[in-house]
Amino acid sequence: ELPTVTLTPEQVGAGMANTAIFVAAGLASSGKEAKRLFAEGGARVNDVVVTEPRLMTAEEIAAGLKLSAGRKRHALVTLRG
Repeated sequence: ELPTVTLTPEQVGAGMANTAIFVAAGLASSGKEAKRLFAEGGARVNDVVVTEPRLMTAEEIAAGLKLSAGRKRHALVTLRG
């Protein structure tokens, strides 16, 4: 069972930066650390390597995200509502 983080529609709005999602999930302590994780190729969203910060839409988040930081740290992100 993976740790699950549920975001609220108020947190997400029309979209949320993927760096902020990694921070909210506890996989990075700051946006800067998340960007470094991306640059090093250690971040994955739904098993796809993420190399650049970008805005993720509310629809993408509502569908559910599996985040990975390295090989051993994982979390699921969902949207309440």
